Amino acid sequence: MAESSLAGTSAGAPASDLPDGVDTAELFASGTASALELLDEAIARADRLNPQINAIIGRLDGNARQAAESHDAARDAGAGGGTLAGVPFLTKDLTCTTEGQPYHAGNAALKDAGYAASSTAHLATMFAALGLVNFGRTNTPEFGLTITTEPVAYGPTANPWNTGHSTGGSSGGSAAAVAAGIVPIAHANDGGGSIRVPAANCGLFGLKPNRGRVSLGPDSGDGWAGFSVDGVVSRSVRDSARVLDGISRPWPGDPYWAPPPSDTFESAAGREPQALRVGLCAHSEWGPTDAQCRHAVEAAGRLAESLGHKVDYSHPAEMFHEEFFDHFRTIVSVQNVVMLAGVEQALGRPMSRPDVEGDTWALLEIGRSVSGTQYVAALEWCHAWTRRLAAWWASHDVLVSPIMAEPPPRLGELRNPETGRGRLNELLHFTPQFNVSGQPAMSVPLSWTESGLPVGVQFVGPHAGEEMLLSLAGQLERAAPWAGRTPPLWAGTA
Repeated sequence: MAESSLAGTSAGAPASDLPDGVDTAELFASGTASALELLDEAIARADRLNPQINAIIGRLDGNARQAAESHDAARDAGAGGGTLAGVPFLTKDLTCTTEGQPYHAGNAALKDAGYAASSTAHLATMFAALGLVNFGRTNTPEFGLTITTEPVAYGPTANPWNTGHSTGGSSGGSAAAVAAGIVPIAHANDGGGSIRVPAANCGLFGLKPNRGRVSLGPDSGDGWAGFSVDGVVSRSVRDSARVLDGISRPWPGDPYWAPPPSDTFESAAGREPQALRVGLCAHSEWGPTDAQCRHAVEAAGRLAESLGHKVDYSHPAEMFHEEFFDHFRTIVSVQNVVMLAGVEQALGRPMSRPDVEGDTWALLEIGRSVSGTQYVAALEWCHAWTRRLAAWWASHDVLVSPIMAEPPPRLGELRNPETGRGRLNELLHFTPQFNVSGQPAMSVPLSWTESGLPVGVQFVGPHAGEEMLLSLAGQLERAAPWAGRTPPLWAGTA
């Protein structure tokens, strides 16, 4: 492959005028800024920008100010803090609960009931131990079930790069807040692409960690039968790496966990990777892939080759298996029937058709029709399929593909009751496979369309391969930096 620069990247652009999370933590640790000052600045950015993008649907300013004051007092007393102490932060309104705080998961019935969480997730505890100062919850589609953030309960989140377009989902609120510069890092989770798709649509870095890397306790063992995992979206690779170092430890009772890295994930992001064997998959066997998405993959391949990696066109033969989505849908639908039973228990009443959106109800109807035998058979199929898929990594280190089959769609396209489901099927070709397999995968912002919309590129590693992926991501970030590219709705200029 001939060497070429990436269209739409900004190797010579100036750095962003807002610090990333690591730099913000240093401002706090050095005494240059107090946690309360950093929080007030983030709140001011949210007040200015959120009305235009609808990323934050619940504010926790009072709790956050108490946390910031505690960090300031501890620093002034010479006490150590977390590695991201004082950094303003947001949590997605899905799974990462804190006892007593509002929790609605994009559902109007929970919102109308004013429901508050009854337990604190281990993840929330780990975020707090890192020193992150959470001042709000971000928008999500109902129960995180689609790849656009347009719930009936809270309305659509707009993309800061073009407010007529989707942020992606289900972590779209978090992605919009980070892309607009309100916060440097925000919580996200991924059961079929929900970290990677919003990162791709909003020009961010988003790593889906390996299965079992991040505890789902105490209320869950393995979300969606192991398909779902938590993480963050960020503007810099090192931010995601530092967070992963802080949230990737096993908790008592976890059903399984991923093997620990040889060193810290942050150190991996800062060192050059060895020469890697890279396979490119620019097309989907399930349908057409937009030329701009194909070109983004091909340009990423040229960049990788220029950095000394061996690149060819190759992908796992099992990647586009014709039965894949039937089994994926079976498992996710049953898992959501169980989820709904938990919501009913929380509300103290049965849920009926008016309590959920139409697409959610249709998925629940599928789940109710599945027998126990069918569910276990689907899970066993996925396990066997994963072993066949994973065999490809014996001859390659990294798979590179689009995140979606098209650039970010317009708001409303995926919510149209007549055509939305078909559009979803046209777009979601490359990400759910690696939720089923459990492998780490990341979206890297390496390309933009001619109209200025981000097009992320997916990099998939072997099982427990986050160190290698983060080393590659850091190398790509240094070679083709994206920090200088900021959207029209940006905190530094608004």
